Amino acid sequence: MNHESSLVNRLTDRLIAGELRPGARLSEAALAKEFDVSRNTLREAFRVLGEQGLVDHVPNRGVSVASPSTADVIDIYRVRRTVECTVLAHAPRNHPRAADMLRAIEEAKAAADAGDWLQVGTANMAFHNGVVALSDSVRLMRSFGHVLAELRLAFLKVELLDFLHAPFVERNEEVYETYLGDGPAAASTLLGNYLGDSERQVLGAYARAGQG
Repeated sequence: MNHESSLVNRLTDRLIAGELRPGARLSEAALAKEFDVSRNTLREAFRVLGEQGLVDHVPNRGVSVASPSTADVIDIYRVRRTVECTVLAHAPRNHPRAADMLRAIEEAKAAADAGDWLQVGTANMAFHNGVVALSDSVRLMRSFGHVLAELRLAFLKVELLDFLHAPFVERNEEVYETYLGDGPAAASTLLGNYLGDSERQVLGAYARAGQG
């Protein structure tokens, strides 16, 4: 993996973890020093992240973290239903990567008990990444990581983390248990309903916050 790809992955991981906020300015000098890379390498990483919709290049103002619009949210959920539900429906029962899903559920419960809703969100991202890991496709997981990063930015934009994440701690567990019990097809149907409810909640939060 070259420096540019590694840097893109590290910045994407920060976005998924909620460490970079929508609209935040990204300092070339500070990040080049932090990651010990040249400014040219950093600019190329910004170019890739821009193509993925994760950063915005504003003339004379530099680079900032993207702030997803309502249209972006709708498209993100369209992709999520296509990818997650399809992968889950065709996953073999008792796939070893299902352990990733269970670990994320346990982390979300612990974080919720502690009132750490930012960490609950990170665990939620890990759960859905675990679903896509059932595909055994490195390329699909890489692409889906960009979708999760955009999704995290949408959640952070409305800042109602407990409202958005609380109902889905249990629903993640329900999807997991259905996958193991009734099977992948039933779990996929359940996940499709779940994603529909999640999308409506996020769009409702956008509307209440007056976000475009």
